[in-house]
Order: sequence, then structure tokens, then C-alpha cells
Amino acid sequence: MASEERDIPGVVAPPPLIYAAGLLLGWGLQRLWPRPWLPVSWARALGLVLLLAGLIGIAGVVAFRRAGTTPNPWRPTMSLVTGGPYRFTRNPMYVGFTLWYLAATSWANALWPLLVLPLVLLVMQRGVIAREEAYLRRRFGREYEEYGARVHRWL
Repeated sequence: MASEERDIPGVVAPPPLIYAAGLLLGWGLQRLWPRPWLPVSWARALGLVLLLAGLIGIAGVVAFRRAGTTPNPWRPTMSLVTGGPYRFTRNPMYVGFTLWYLAATSWANALWPLLVLPLVLLVMQRGVIAREEAYLRRRFGREYEEYGARVHRWL
């Protein structure tokens, strides 16, 4: 049981928290130094489109549930999910979070959160995705290697 409890990716923080922290930092900077980045009508329209596109993240959670595994990075992965949105991206939940982050940034027409996004993505890549990929290689071996060779990390 003890070895199973340690059978996790060891990510630095929950991905939703990483995205939320980036948004909060960006919005804090936006309050101090307001900077719009689009005409308001464009910002709202783009925000709506990005919000809808971000539903791919929910499809990723549904695919995990159907496969009998959990998106919780502090629980062991029970199966390698390669169907549904995972046919197109290895990280549909993170693509969804990124699109929702961009939707909120666009809807608020706030430049600062947009400028913080590369930092968020760097933390996601190094502190979450790289650790999850190493974990999945250990857990699923060749099956994950083949999957990773045919499906892109993001899009």
C-alpha cells in the first residue's frame, strides 16, 4: 500500500491553482496599471469563442471518468487514456484551462494577465506536464511512448 501511495506524478501544484494564481497576478497588475489590448466588442466576442473552445477540458475529464481513472494528480493513474480528445492532444484539460484563462483575459480586455500567461505555461510545462509524462512513461512504458510519438503534447 505504501508504494501505491507514492505512485503519483509529483506535480508542484494543482493545475487549476497554477492558472488561478496567474490570473490573480495578472489582474492585480491590471488594477495597478490598466492596459486594454483589444477593442471592447472584439474582446467580448473573442472571450466567448475561447470560453466555448475551452470545453475540450471538460471532455478530457469525461474521458478520464469513462476510463475509470482520475484527473487528480495525487492519486495513481489506473489507465492510459488515449480516446476522445486525447486522440488530438495529450493534455486536453490543460488546453481547456489555457483557453479559459485566455477567455477571462479577453472578456476583461486585460493585457497584464495575457503577459503573465507564458510564466503560467512554463510552470505547467516544467512543474506539471514534464513530471506527469515521466510518471506515465514509468507506469505504462512502451504504450505511453507510442502514444506520445503520435499525439502532440498541446495541439
